Amino acid sequence: MPVVHRFGPYRFYFHSNENRAIREPPHVHVRSADGGAAFWLKPVRVRDSRGYTPREIARIRRIVVASRESMMRQWNDFFGQLPDQPPDRRSG
Repeated sequence: MPVVHRFGPYRFYFHSNENRAIREPPHVHVRSADGGAAFWLKPVRVRDSRGYTPREIARIRRIVVASRESMMRQWNDFFGQLPDQPPDRRSG
C-alpha cells in the first residue's frame, strides 16, 4: 500500500493490487482517525466516504486538488497509464 502523500492527520495511498484486474482510472484513498474516503483524480471527485463530515470532505478534496499532479505521476509510475475517466456506476 504505497503512501503517496501526508497532510495533517490524513494519509493518502493506493492499494498496490487493486488495479491489476479491473483497471480502474486513477484514484487515491485517504485515511485518518476519523474515517476514510477515496477520490478519483481525473477529474477530482469523491468516489466514496465513511466517517467524514461534508466539511472534512471539502477540505480533503482541496488537498487532493493541490496534490493531484504529484499523485498522478506516482500513480502512472506504479500502475502505468490507465483510462482517464471513472466508470459510470449507473450502467450495467
